[in-house]
Amino acid sequence: MTDDSVIDAAGLLADPTRRRLYRYVAEQGEAGRAEAADALGIRRTLAAFHLDRLAEAGLLTVELRKVSGREGPGSGRPAKLYRRADREFGLHLPPRDYASAAHLLAEAVERSGAEEALYAAAREEGARRAAERGADAPRTREELAEVLRGCGYEPAAEGGEGCRGSLRLRNCPFHSLAAAHPPLACGMNLELLRALVAGYGTGFTARMAPRSGEGCCVEIVPDPAPDSKNNED
Repeated sequence: MTDDSVIDAAGLLADPTRRRLYRYVAEQGEAGRAEAADALGIRRTLAAFHLDRLAEAGLLTVELRKVSGREGPGSGRPAKLYRRADREFGLHLPPRDYASAAHLLAEAVERSGAEEALYAAAREEGARRAAERGADAPRTREELAEVLRGCGYEPAAEGGEGCRGSLRLRNCPFHSLAAAHPPLACGMNLELLRALVAGYGTGFTARMAPRSGEGCCVEIVPDPAPDSKNNED
């Protein structure tokens, strides 16, 4: 059965202001009350009220920390900082349990040594998704980021503008599966993204670049310049 707390949490996000605050915190990685209020153009007291409601429901976590960089008397009170919670919320009506099925299938793949078959299927799926967009395929990093955002990866631009920069994926759509079966799930994700990005022909590629405690282990980076390839040879 679906836990009532999940329904309650989902209900909180029906409010447009709470939904915007939740998205803002998720996009920033971490945000305080004043910062969030300024970004949304609302009163700080209103932002604090909604942020605390989201935290009470388990959608956000709260940390008290001084942000001035100073310690001791006169350094000010600790600020309340909000981050998106690691807890996953899945609402299916009527109740469904796709997560358990995914974990059982992953276990079966590992026991039978069928990893390569899974990776081949992931590449085919990535290529299919790319071909599906046809003339609407992305042509720039910003357009590619929008496609990845629609897939749940929450991309963030890093290291320059346009084709000079990369895309860091701050969320893994397969998080619980990757935590339980990291080589299998992360390998599947990498092959899916490689085929997807390559199918668009945007001059980017997917590579494994894990960062401790931060989102997806895959990063989207510009293809090496021709001169650099020749130098490597």
